[in-house]
This record gives sequence, C-alpha cells and structure tokens, in this order.
Amino acid sequence: MSEARSPSATGGTADADEPANASFSRDAVLEMLSNQRRRFVIHALKRTDGPMSVSDLAERVASWEYDKPVEQLDHRERKRVRNALRQFHLSKMADYGFIDFDARRGTVSLSEEAERANFYVDSLTGGDVPWGVYYLGFSAIALLAVAGTSMGVPPFSWVSPGACGLFLAVALLVSAVGHCYDNYYRMRLGAREKPAEVREP
Repeated sequence: MSEARSPSATGGTADADEPANASFSRDAVLEMLSNQRRRFVIHALKRTDGPMSVSDLAERVASWEYDKPVEQLDHRERKRVRNALRQFHLSKMADYGFIDFDARRGTVSLSEEAERANFYVDSLTGGDVPWGVYYLGFSAIALLAVAGTSMGVPPFSWVSPGACGLFLAVALLVSAVGHCYDNYYRMRLGAREKPAEVREP
C-alpha cells in the first residue's frame, strides 16, 4: 500500500519537498483502504479525468458492489450507496486529504496528492495465493533442486548444475516480472476498468 498523510483540522498539505507517496501517513492509508466502498471511490476517480458528480460516482460504486451493470441497479441500491457516500465516506476522505469534495455542487475529485500516489490492494482480493507464499514455495523447490543436482539424486542428476542454475534464474526472473505486472496492472487502484475485487465475467 502507498503511504498517506494524517488528517488535520485545517486540511493542510504536505511539504513540497516530500515525495508524492510520502505525503500520506501509513495509518491514514490503512484507514481509508480498510473499507471497500472507499477503495471503490478511489478506483473510480483514478479512472476519471476531472471531477465526478456524486450521483455518477455512487452509481459506479453501486455497480461494483452489487456486481451488476449500472442500468440494472434499482432505486434502493442507488440511494443506499449515494446516501452513505454523502453522509459519511466522502467527508471522511476529504478530511484525510484523499479527495476534494464540494458538497454544494455535488462534485468529487481526487486531491493532487492522491492523484499522484499509487494504492495497492493485493491482500484484499481473496482467492489468490499471496506472493510471499509463492516465493516461499519457489525457494523450497530451488533448494531441493540445487541439493539434488549437487548430490546426483535422480531426476536432478539428469541435468548439469549449470543448466539447473540457469533454469532457476530464468524462472525467478519470470516470477518477478509476473509479480510486477500483477501489482501494477491488476492490484493498483485505477489500473483496470473494474477494481481487482470485482471478478471479471
């Protein structure tokens, strides 16, 4: 996850010399991203150029929450999400500096800091093997392969130590590329049309 700034009574901005992702405190990011509805808000705004109306934003979020196209949402579903955004989530996100919320005009946009920052939800999607577990398994297999090749134990003895090392190096490179792709193009809020938590049909 990216880092985010702590809320303040004045809504002051971060120092200009700080990196974009360092303008938010970790606690603020965890607070914001702990709620799926707020994650969906950030995702929708990342996918939009300029401000969104609260009504359009609520429809987009409701569509993902109820897993149905916007045109199939009923009045109750739209109203439930719109009221929750107006009465709680948007003002809280504005207090934390993630969005600019104009309640009078009914428009929402990302703050400059949030626009520049990247937010990742790789531990929230469910069903996927965490990359840490993947690399733990990969390391165990690599150690077994190296030990088997060194001691001449079949089937590892069928390949040379050099070939074994080359294979493991290539496999690690492919895994790292896959990890980077997964993080940036699948788990980053705003990277895809739908949030990673919403399963594709």
